[in-house]
Amino acid sequence: MFEFFASLFGYLLSFLYGIVNNYGFAIILFTLIIKVLLLPLSIKQQKTMKKSAKMQEKMKVIQFKYKNDPEKMNQEIMNLYKNEKMSPFSGCLTAIIQMLLLLSIFYLVRSPITYMEKVPTDEINKYVTQLQEEGKEVSKVYPEIDLIREYNWLKEKNPEDNHVEKLNVQMNFLGLDLSKIPQQNITDYTVYIIPILYILSSFISIRMTTAMQQKQNEKKKETVIDGETGKEVKEENEMDAVMQTNKMMSWMMPIMSISIAFVAPLGLALYWLINNILMILERLILDKAIKQEDEEE
Repeated sequence: MFEFFASLFGYLLSFLYGIVNNYGFAIILFTLIIKVLLLPLSIKQQKTMKKSAKMQEKMKVIQFKYKNDPEKMNQEIMNLYKNEKMSPFSGCLTAIIQMLLLLSIFYLVRSPITYMEKVPTDEINKYVTQLQEEGKEVSKVYPEIDLIREYNWLKEKNPEDNHVEKLNVQMNFLGLDLSKIPQQNITDYTVYIIPILYILSSFISIRMTTAMQQKQNEKKKETVIDGETGKEVKEENEMDAVMQTNKMMSWMMPIMSISIAFVAPLGLALYWLINNILMILERLILDKAIKQEDEEE
């Protein structure tokens, strides 16, 4: 499934590359277009999250009121979803679709020769074998990036091969070689620029998410009505464990980002960086727009 969508997206990336003739700029335009295409899903997901947060207040009352009658509680909760015209799985479906597309794009950016240039697998394997026989190192995870880097050598080795010309992908982006992997070029300071920016953007994104969740958790410290006594009962926040987990994630995710960014080609890290930046901007804009819409209502 991922391969199918990666191949489909490959036509778009190939088209953009044909216009700008630079892999880095093609990646930026590609990421921007995909983000725009996913915008309706993002808006729906954001609205669903906001609506779900509001529904939590009503669900708390139902859960408290029917705490001794689980069957009645479940029935009332289902009625609540029905009245609010929401599905318990609506947010999950949107998230699954987005994850499917993002993983497909990961396949595409990781293997541009297969999905963007449409070079047959047999030809790619032949080039990989030639490099290995020459004693050149070929990555098991990103072999196609190594093929692009060794284009000149492969061209001399296969002068009459039409497919080898498709390995000539322009990877120079603002003075950075997007085919390089930081782990393999430790002494080259330029390979750290994109990964560091990616790590910073990941940290900002996670901190924003954590801050939003903390605000929502604070709102859940509410007073509800005891259905049996009719008295007001102060309900304490039950999300302390989740908040602690989020706090830990705010530190763990940047650390994971470091390990990923330094073993991936810069072209892939560039995609992650641009996607993070656009996601941050999207979240800020949508959150403000939906908040304003709620105030007007």
